[in-house]
Amino acid sequence: MPSLRRTVHVAVLTLLLAALTPPADGTARGSRRPPPTTERTTPMPTEESRLLAGRRIVYSYHGPTPPSGLLRIIREGRAAGVILFGENVTPAAEFHDAVEKLRQAAAEAPGGRPLLLMTDQEGGKVRRLSGEPVLSARSTGLAAHPVTAAAGSGAGAGRNLATAGLNTNLAPVLDVYDTPDNFIDHAERSYSQDPAVVAELGAAFVTAQQGLGVAATAKHFPGLGAAARDRNTDEGPVTLDVGLDELRARGEAPYRAAIAAGVRLVMTSWAVYPALDAAHPAGFSRTVVQGELRDRLGFDGVTITDALEAGALASYGDTPGRALAAAEAGMDLLLCSARDVGQGEAAADALATALDSGDLPRPAFLEATTRIDSLRDSLRAPLDASFGASPSRP
Repeated sequence: MPSLRRTVHVAVLTLLLAALTPPADGTARGSRRPPPTTERTTPMPTEESRLLAGRRIVYSYHGPTPPSGLLRIIREGRAAGVILFGENVTPAAEFHDAVEKLRQAAAEAPGGRPLLLMTDQEGGKVRRLSGEPVLSARSTGLAAHPVTAAAGSGAGAGRNLATAGLNTNLAPVLDVYDTPDNFIDHAERSYSQDPAVVAELGAAFVTAQQGLGVAATAKHFPGLGAAARDRNTDEGPVTLDVGLDELRARGEAPYRAAIAAGVRLVMTSWAVYPALDAAHPAGFSRTVVQGELRDRLGFDGVTITDALEAGALASYGDTPGRALAAAEAGMDLLLCSARDVGQGEAAADALATALDSGDLPRPAFLEATTRIDSLRDSLRAPLDASFGASPSRP
């Protein structure tokens, strides 16, 4: 029995010593060791990528005065442009001061490249500034001398914007309406039901306006002329089930003339065109952007989205996700029109992160920023000469 008693004592002693000895990793006995970390954090984008991404974003802001956060972003060289809406357009002296702040911030950025300062100055009912062009597209098409009227509207828009300090107009509309009083005709935004007329008048507008140093934007590729009265991409999804031959013969035809006239920008629509791509709105479709607009029609200028916050994109996530989808499709400029500077910053961060990870290929990204930078550089001298030339009241 002595040997059994000795064995029991040794076992008890061993257990006591084990209980009193701390584990090798230093964790107090009895404490709960934290589980291993499995959560992956997204790395912060590099400064170079943040700068490149910002050069593809068009910002917007609320009210009459550019916020300090936006001015800081511009001074750091992380903005391509700013779109101005009616709420930003105040009495002449105040508006002049706001535009001067934006211009001065851009001048203080590395390289001093001018911002794309843009608005919608189509004419008729769609004008952010008062004054030219007064005629709507419909009235222009019905004028006794429509080509002269279209050129006069383009020149009027160019003078008006340049005097106000703006250098880019989101006009002309090249949609060819198919049914009277449909979506685009109801607001008098289409020149004609005849694509040849739309082509001729649109090219006249483009040539006259750009001759005064203000870039023109042909929109909404590949055409919203078939949209019914209640089908507005600003409010919800729109599908235009037009045959491919008709879409090219009517919807796309005016863009050939605008491209031949040297139009600097083309805006895509947010409608879905099953004849081209049944799965994506035009601005998210490489088939539309790269296949039709660039490869087939030969456009080598700057592409710009319609508003990323459009109701048609409700099922496509938030603004950063939409910005990524547009960039993947080949869109250059991304229009953040929520009047929220934070939305633009979030979109830029998403682009920068995707650039660093390789989700957005660097060569294509650099091609886009080069096109945008070239456009901005080309608008420097004419705008500087015109800004404030006459005391027009916005």
